[in-house]
Amino acid sequence: MYDINIVLAYGVTFGILLMSILYTAIRYIYIKELFYLAYCLMQIFSLGYIITYSQLFFIPVIFEDIFLVFATIFAIVFAFAFFKVEFIPTFKNTKQLLYFTAFFIFALATVFYHYVLFEYLPYSVIYFLLFISVIFNINKGLKATLIYVLGWSFVCLFLYIMQVKSLYIQSGYIDLVLIAFAIEAVLFTLSLANKYKELKLQNLNYENMLLHQNRLAKSGSMIVNIAHQWRQPLNSLSYILINLKSKYESDNLTKEYFYKKFNQANEQLQFMSKTIDDFKDFYTPSKKKEEFYIKDSIQKAFTILNADIKQKRVNVSFDFHANEFLKVYGISNELSQVILTLIKNSIDAVKNESEPFIRVDVSSDSTWIKIEIEDNGCGVKAKDIPNLFKAYYTTKKEGFGIGLYLVKTIIEGSFMGKVEVKALKKGIKFIIFLEKSF
Repeated sequence: MYDINIVLAYGVTFGILLMSILYTAIRYIYIKELFYLAYCLMQIFSLGYIITYSQLFFIPVIFEDIFLVFATIFAIVFAFAFFKVEFIPTFKNTKQLLYFTAFFIFALATVFYHYVLFEYLPYSVIYFLLFISVIFNINKGLKATLIYVLGWSFVCLFLYIMQVKSLYIQSGYIDLVLIAFAIEAVLFTLSLANKYKELKLQNLNYENMLLHQNRLAKSGSMIVNIAHQWRQPLNSLSYILINLKSKYESDNLTKEYFYKKFNQANEQLQFMSKTIDDFKDFYTPSKKKEEFYIKDSIQKAFTILNADIKQKRVNVSFDFHANEFLKVYGISNELSQVILTLIKNSIDAVKNESEPFIRVDVSSDSTWIKIEIEDNGCGVKAKDIPNLFKAYYTTKKEGFGIGLYLVKTIIEGSFMGKVEVKALKKGIKFIIFLEKSF
């Protein structure tokens, strides 16, 4: 029979390690960083080690050494992957060299005492590598790493002052290594949570940069669209002026005729002004989320692409099988960007078709709004579909590979929706699902 207190102590440790493994595995699913995987594997082998070490199960002792070796290997991998800055410093002068040498000796002494306390190599390896990394990169904003290093340092200092190791041995308490596993899991859960926030912020900044790059990449074609949008009203203004001049020179210019042409000219100028406003609104970055009419957002994309559609002679249909006042919550410009990207891709896909068409269909049920964008273009191969939404993956010769990545990022990140793609017998169909705003 085993002492109930020992069984309970090891049971708590097993539970803490399992929670640590589960937390890290979930984080790895969302952000596939190497250090998450390495830490998860290290904790799995650490769990195997502590299970064997406990002698609560009939496991050969040789497995204890095997688990320890693999846990140490993944501890080293984790430490280098977690800390992605300069590990070996460069010294500008002798004073700086002496300064870092003193800290290095202090780190060695602290980590040595850490190992003497807990006698578990993997955690001591991580502590040492991250301690040295922090010292050599003290000015680089290392919040997640500092949480871990300072936490362990205070624990070691406290245990050293209280002479806990001696007390444990004298009193015959459960092994101190159990405390090491518990503290390690808590400290790194906090550190990894902070690291996760940092990575999410980095990803958000990266996505904003891609969105900006995507807009810049398309700015040339947008300027061409503005020119096409203005060509017809400019021609109309030219004819109005010619007519006015002709009437004036022939002394046939009446007041009624003058105001008629004046109103016509004013209408053309207002159209040109609205065109500029539409383009300006579209390219002005906005992060303010609000309720907006989905139809207006889609029509804004059509306004931007109107000239391109006419020039390529594409037959576009827009069917709105829903309430015209249907709203969603988010950023209107971002949804316009999504629709514009998909329609622009379709325009490029159908350019060689004899009867090119693009169909945009909007429908809804009690919860979701569905936007379908279909074309009869060249389509994509089945093997390309799983990769279409990946960054920098493109099937175009002159593509950047960020348009569809941003489509997925905006729909899933900003609107909490989803986007699907289906290869048709002739062409392709994108389906966007957005949650209604009630």
